[in-house]
Amino acid sequence: MLFLCYPKCTTCQKAQRWLEEQGCELTIRNIKENNPTKEELKQWWQRSGLPLKRFFNTSGLQYKALGLKDRLPGMSEEEQLELLSTDGMLVKRPILVSEKEVLVGFKEKEWQTIL
Repeated sequence: MLFLCYPKCTTCQKAQRWLEEQGCELTIRNIKENNPTKEELKQWWQRSGLPLKRFFNTSGLQYKALGLKDRLPGMSEEEQLELLSTDGMLVKRPILVSEKEVLVGFKEKEWQTIL
């Protein structure tokens, strides 16, 4: 499974620990150093079944600095995906990509049910 995270993020650390305790084999990718491409994001978003807004790190400094709370509703999906692909810190984390699922943001009960 591909695990996209920001190593300094405590939620990402907690999720990684939990996954390792479950015996999951992970390929770890630093979302800040190796930002997801627009194509990856589009594919993960479609597979996840989630609204695209869930892929944005709404509590991040960059999200707030760019005024995205007000700007996102007027942007097309393509524009949103393009923006997400420019900066890993705009992307909600962690993201877990398996053959069957794409999980965004760590919620232990949800992950436990799905995994």
